[in-house]
Amino acid sequence: MNRAHARLLALLALAAAGTLVVMPFVGMEMIVPSQLTVSSFERHVMFALRLPRVCTAFCAGGGLAVCGMVFQALFRNPLATPYTLGVSAGASFGAALCILTGFTVSGGIPGVGSTELGALGGALLAVLIVYGFSTVQRVGSSLTILLAGVAVSFLFSSLLMFVQFLSSLRHSFQIVRWLMGGLEVFGWSGLLSMTPFLAIGLVAIAAYLPQLNLLLTGEDLAATRGVDVKRTKLVLYFATSLAVSAIVAVCGPIGFVGLMSPHICRLLLGSDHRVLGPASFLFGSAFLVVCDTIARTIIAPAEIPVGVITALCGGPFFLWILFGKGRTGLNAFR
Repeated sequence: MNRAHARLLALLALAAAGTLVVMPFVGMEMIVPSQLTVSSFERHVMFALRLPRVCTAFCAGGGLAVCGMVFQALFRNPLATPYTLGVSAGASFGAALCILTGFTVSGGIPGVGSTELGALGGALLAVLIVYGFSTVQRVGSSLTILLAGVAVSFLFSSLLMFVQFLSSLRHSFQIVRWLMGGLEVFGWSGLLSMTPFLAIGLVAIAAYLPQLNLLLTGEDLAATRGVDVKRTKLVLYFATSLAVSAIVAVCGPIGFVGLMSPHICRLLLGSDHRVLGPASFLFGSAFLVVCDTIARTIIAPAEIPVGVITALCGGPFFLWILFGKGRTGLNAFR
C-alpha cells in the first residue's frame, strides 16, 4: 500500500468515525451535547434511540459493502451484490411467512423477534439450497453457483408473492414495508443479535482477502499459485451469506450499498483486496449512516425507509458506471 492509498484510507476512517460521532445528534430536533448532562429525556433519545440506530446502520452498511466486494470478485461480475445467491428473497419469504402466520417463539430469544428469526432462517435455507444445487452434479464453478442463486431467488420470490396474496391488508402492508428495508430499531437488541453472525463472517472474509486477489485473475491461475480454490470459495460463500443473512434479518433488504461502495473504493484505491476490504467497510458504513439520517429527517416527523434513499442513489450511480467515468472501474473484471 503506497502513501496515497494510506492517506485515502485514513480519510475514509476519519469520515466514518465522524458520521458515527456526529449523526446521533442530528434528527427532527437537534441535540446539543450539553443537553445530555441536564435532560433525562434527551439522554433517553440519544442512548435508547439514535445511538443504537446509527451503530446498527454503521455495521450493516460496512457488512453489505464488504460482502458485495467479495461476490464481485468471486463471480468476476461487477454487477454482483450481497443478494446474488437469493439471500434477500429467502429472508423476505421467511419474514413474510412469520407475519402471515403470526409465528412467535415460546419464551423468546433475547434481542431477536419472530420476524427476524424467520428472515434469518429463510436466508440460510436459500444459501443451503443454492449450495446443494451447485454440488449435486459435483460441479462447483462460479457460474453454476450464480445460476443456482438466480433460480432459488425466483423460487422464493414466487413463494413471497403467494404469501402476499393470502395476506390480509394489514399483513400485506407489513410485508411490503419490511421489503423496503429500514433501520427503525429501538434499543440495542437488533445490533446485539446481528453482531455475532456479522463478526464471524467478516473475520473469515478478512483471512481470505489475499486469495481474492488471485481468484480475480482466474481459478486456474489461482490454483497454480497455491490457492485451494474449492475451499476458499466454500468459506467465502458461507461467510458472506452468514453476514448478509444477519443484516437482512434485522434491517430488511437494503439495496445498492453492496454494489456502489466497492466500485467507488475500487476507483479510489485500486483492486488490491487487502486495501479494498477495509476501505469498502468504512465507505459503506458512512454511506448507510448518512442515508439513514436523511431518511429520518427529510420529512420529519415521518420517516422514509432507508432502502428508498439507497435505491434513489443507486439508479444514477448504475448509469454513471455504464456511461461515465465509472466505466473504468469495470476493467478490474476483464
